Amino acid sequence: MRKINKLTVAIFMLLNFESYSLAENNFFEKGKNKYDEQKYEESKFLFQRSIVFNPKDQNSYLYLAKIYNFEENKKEEQKYIDTVLLLDPKNEEANYMLMEIELKRSNYSKVKELADYFSKICNQLCDKKNSILESLKSLEPKNES
Repeated sequence: MRKINKLTVAIFMLLNFESYSLAENNFFEKGKNKYDEQKYEESKFLFQRSIVFNPKDQNSYLYLAKIYNFEENKKEEQKYIDTVLLLDPKNEEANYMLMEIELKRSNYSKVKELADYFSKICNQLCDKKNSILESLKSLEPKNES
């Protein structure tokens, strides 16, 4: 009798865990669909729900950063980019977004540092590095000796 009870509890826990996993993934997928439809408030809520179920879901943080970029909320955008990079320092898109932020701040040395790192990690967004480097030329400090 005890073995049956233990087996029942184990099956219940497994099914319960699986439903949480599916719910977290479902929130991300629904959020991505709403994002693609440009329904940013709805997608923001769904990405936040996804993070509740999986606090290490870097994709939800990345999309939240994109939404805040669109809303021109630089403080929140930076917060979510930092979180993505904390979870995955080699995330190309987050590194690119950080370069854009630093470029807008006219932070030459930081953009140069990020561009050097970006060229080591890029796989899919390598062509975007060139646009950053072109913009960087206008910030380059002039040697006035």
